[in-house]
Amino acid sequence: MYIRSLGDVETTENFVHWGNGTSHRLLTEKDKMGFTVCHTVVRAGTQSELHYRNHLEACYCIEGEGEVEDMNGKVFPIRKGDIYVLDDHDRHYLRGGKDTDLVLVSVFNPPLKGTERHNLSDPSGSAY
Repeated sequence: MYIRSLGDVETTENFVHWGNGTSHRLLTEKDKMGFTVCHTVVRAGTQSELHYRNHLEACYCIEGEGEVEDMNGKVFPIRKGDIYVLDDHDRHYLRGGKDTDLVLVSVFNPPLKGTERHNLSDPSGSAY
């Protein structure tokens, strides 16, 4: 058993500024748990086109608000207490709230190495 804090991660390569927010990769592949857990912040007023081709992801909102939009244009508001699930490698838009950051606990399967970075200028969406 062990305990790891956000502060512990901030001094490692597993603290990622991903363009429109930050990700503390609290559990990664090297922890051998079979999944990754991240504390993810999506800055207010931002939009990111994302696509996890190699991972499934579930995100539980613990603070703030924002929204997810699928590639068919359906928008899903996200608020504290909501979970959204990308169960088919869904390409999507992720947006922070108009005035507030969206704060999530993100779980990835299979696990991330922890050092992956988004490329938000990729016209097909940032992917890893």
